[in-house]
Amino acid sequence: MTSTPPVAPAAPPVSLRTQLTRRKPVERLVADAGEGEGGRLRRTLGVGHLTLLSVGATLGTGIFVVLGEAVPVAGPAVVVSFVLAGVIALFSALSYAELAGMIPAAGSSYSYSYATLGELAAWVCGWCLILEYGVSVAAVAVGWGQYVNELLDAVVGVTIPDAWSQPPGGGGHFNVPALVVVVLATLVLLRGVTESARVNAAMVVVKVLALLLFCAVAFTAFRAGNLTPLFPLGLAGMSSGAATLFFSYIGFDAASTAGEEARDPQRDLPRAILLSLAVVTVLYCLVALAAVGALPWRQFEGTEAALARIVDGAGGGSLVVGLLSLGAVVAIASVVLTVLYGQIRILFAMSRDGLVPPLFARVDRRTGVPRANTLVVGLFVSLLAASVPLGELANATSIGTLFAFALVNVAVLVLRRTRPDLPRAFRVPLAPVVPVLGALLCGYAMLSLGTSTWVVFVGWMALGLAVYAGYGRRHSRLQAHAASAPHPPQ
Repeated sequence: MTSTPPVAPAAPPVSLRTQLTRRKPVERLVADAGEGEGGRLRRTLGVGHLTLLSVGATLGTGIFVVLGEAVPVAGPAVVVSFVLAGVIALFSALSYAELAGMIPAAGSSYSYSYATLGELAAWVCGWCLILEYGVSVAAVAVGWGQYVNELLDAVVGVTIPDAWSQPPGGGGHFNVPALVVVVLATLVLLRGVTESARVNAAMVVVKVLALLLFCAVAFTAFRAGNLTPLFPLGLAGMSSGAATLFFSYIGFDAASTAGEEARDPQRDLPRAILLSLAVVTVLYCLVALAAVGALPWRQFEGTEAALARIVDGAGGGSLVVGLLSLGAVVAIASVVLTVLYGQIRILFAMSRDGLVPPLFARVDRRTGVPRANTLVVGLFVSLLAASVPLGELANATSIGTLFAFALVNVAVLVLRRTRPDLPRAFRVPLAPVVPVLGALLCGYAMLSLGTSTWVVFVGWMALGLAVYAGYGRRHSRLQAHAASAPHPPQ
């Protein structure tokens, strides 16, 4: 008599709550590092590359582009706004440093949330990062055309007409320079991560020199009376300025997205994150002080090329204006390059988990680059930059960044409680006080943003939840792995 083989028991039904809160183990996140569809990312970045990646993503955005928007909101207290935004960023940077050393994954805070808060929280965080990275690239690219015009005017005496250097709603039809800078960054990223890191390093040197040149000229026109009253719009204005400027500090977040391409991520990522934040905060505050000391704060209204205007008014001459404008053009291009890199790596991680289409996880064997991902993101961001005004983009980026950073602070607390055994190359000092303060400060800064920004954020979140329900939840690899795993008989 032939015996019938035992039938594998059917998987018990999984509740919606169980699926939404299921976590991806830290060990699996680490094991998946670098793996893509058809190829692997390459570990070629050292601590110097990672630090310059952070500086490249950060230095330039708040000074060259958004300063003209923040000063009318905060007045001379914009210097204090930079300090406050830097302190808020520091609390979150410490949490990032701990998690990046533990979980060196391309997904950054998306991956950290997946390991601690579950799939739904990870999706929400990843959706915020798409807003943070993709939109911030577009926001920075919008201001690039302003400095291109300053450079062209100083060198050849001509400028690009507003119709083709401003987006609709900003006085033009289509922002051609914004589209061009994103396309150029996309082409560099397609060549490989090592080549991209070298290009970024050269651009970082140029923009640091340009900012030091600005300070040297602006301080010759410094007037102490321009700093009084320091808080003409009150503490609320200072706080609002800090919330607007906070998106200028997302560079260390971009460094954490390089975790799967770093040679020694456990050691180098925490160092790069904290070192880059220190460098950019000092430079931001120095340049902001020079700027508001040289030009009355009310005159910043309506200008996105504020530093070039200040140098011209201080008697720097067309040569200095041209050099500063060249530095700004390079600086903003560097931000576009590095933040676009971060966006691509986050989508790579989300795709590997099945939450977005597999197209974004395909890696070219020859270059070690997610080629299709890079092309799709570059095309989308270039069109966004060419057709949307700067102000709304910057504010939307700020709220997405703050929300993601708050989740990172919470993730540190959760892992300290649930996985105290995991090795940590860096530990947040004074925990749990520092992570709690980091989360609260992020929430405070979010509340300082305007109603229209919140409307955009809520709408973006609603769209994200619809996308997750329609695609991500159904294609989650963590869910598929759980369903296929053997189950004991009931």
